[in-house]
Amino acid sequence: MTVHQAPTAFTDRASGYAAFLTAHRSKAVLRFIACGSVDDGKSTLIGRLLHDTKQIFDDQISALQRDSRKHGTQGQEVDLALLVDGLQAEREQGITIDVAYRFFSTDKRSFIVADTPGHEQYTRNMATGASTADVAVILVDARQGLTRQTRRHALLVSNLGIRRVVLAVNKMDLAGWAQGTFDGIVAGFSDFARDLKFSEVKAIPLSAKNGDNVVDAGVAAPWYTGGPLLTYLETVPVHAEALNAPFRMAVQWVNRPNSEFRGYSGRIASGRVRPGDSVTVQPSGRTSTVARIHTADGDLPEAGEDESVTLVLADQIDASRGQVIVATDAPMRVTETLDARLFWAAETDLSPGASLFAKIGTATVTATVERIVSRIDPETGKPGPAERLSANDIADVSLRLDRPVAVDAYAENRETGSLILIDRETTDTAALGLVQAPKATAATPGAAMPGAAKAADGGGLLARLGRLFGR
Repeated sequence: MTVHQAPTAFTDRASGYAAFLTAHRSKAVLRFIACGSVDDGKSTLIGRLLHDTKQIFDDQISALQRDSRKHGTQGQEVDLALLVDGLQAEREQGITIDVAYRFFSTDKRSFIVADTPGHEQYTRNMATGASTADVAVILVDARQGLTRQTRRHALLVSNLGIRRVVLAVNKMDLAGWAQGTFDGIVAGFSDFARDLKFSEVKAIPLSAKNGDNVVDAGVAAPWYTGGPLLTYLETVPVHAEALNAPFRMAVQWVNRPNSEFRGYSGRIASGRVRPGDSVTVQPSGRTSTVARIHTADGDLPEAGEDESVTLVLADQIDASRGQVIVATDAPMRVTETLDARLFWAAETDLSPGASLFAKIGTATVTATVERIVSRIDPETGKPGPAERLSANDIADVSLRLDRPVAVDAYAENRETGSLILIDRETTDTAALGLVQAPKATAATPGAAMPGAAKAADGGGLLARLGRLFGR
């Protein structure tokens, strides 16, 4: 009798796939955006990253060559920008209109990159792309230098809480790789960005079209020794602020498969949690301790930022969708009024008295615009008076909610300090919102501190858009 042995090729291949998936899941994910003026080369830069990291299949190359002959702007050469600009209107006009997201991966890290529009009328699209990003790559055409849109986008990036910026001086090949040109642009940007609260500005001279200093180091500029763009993106810290922030998890649903189990499921927005930790459900203020951290793969000894888990609490307390489980020693602010910076996206104007839905984490409430405090000049960052807001306007407003919510200031926590406003009739997203820190109130000598009662009920800012919560 002949015994047939199972072929090893299939087993080896399956094992290889399993190892690949395991390695892929363990990689950190960096989200970044490319922004700047029109024709600075944002789409070409992303196309170059995809091409030189070998993320493009043969059939995509063939389609790219065909599309380049029809829509390209590089003559007989392949137009890498077409890898990102997918809308017909974008190809016809040779510009980026909507935010395009692309995924690629290297041995060290996975990436989600957003290509954002450069035109002023698409400011709201650019803000959407920046709201979830950890790093902003601001492109500058070496021949044009810093432009109005460069400054505008740097201000927007700063407002949206991005603290690490790459100043990518593109088209250096067309400027003769002159070090003086590069140094002058870097100096000008440094002066402008001095008050923008960036923790790091990495300046890189490159040519997206030719690939110099994008994935591989270029040889045309021996005076630059700072490494290519990809090397920086592979090593820049990821989510450092969120990992160090206090624990927050918005309840998405109550997990109760039977009478023996009750857990609260959600994605951890920031911080870490372990069994035995004291937590508070806000805005209700009920306190308990974590008994278990449950997942489909079994219980965890601890969980952190961006993990989706089910928390089982030691006490049978009431918690539901829209509430937030937080570290007891670092409560959020519970309030029915918000000062928020809005990025108005709707085509209709916004006036005081308008009523919209506000989605804050997993909570949906009704918000009324009490007043427009000021409109922000997106080029200077300075406030000015405004009676109404139009599409793409940025403004500080006061909102009154129909019930209390738990929030942090956006400057302290991008996850729990962001919101969206939704048109009640069309259900379209009308605005992105950033919660501002409450204004300090001077105490009267001999009187109680103004915020004392609120502090006892979870008020005060003791914790630190990205990503804006989806609808």
